[in-house]
Amino acid sequence: MPTRQVTEIKNQLSEAIKQLSPERLKVLADFAAFLANAESEAATQELLSISGLLERVKQNQVTPKSQYINWRTVRSDV
Repeated sequence: MPTRQVTEIKNQLSEAIKQLSPERLKVLADFAAFLANAESEAATQELLSISGLLERVKQNQVTPKSQYINWRTVRSDV
């Protein structure tokens, strides 16, 4: 979705929020949290579906920092 449309939707939402009662605001906040959680869960599932990713992350966590290489020495043009 283009940035302009996203901005317009956010503005519409902001204006609608100003008109809500505290009770409806709570419902909206709960629903927004539900949507954010669902999106996060979908992203997690997508990452978990990558073959071997979890094992590589675990391996990287136990790699001693002495084996790390400073990225500036690898890519001086960055």
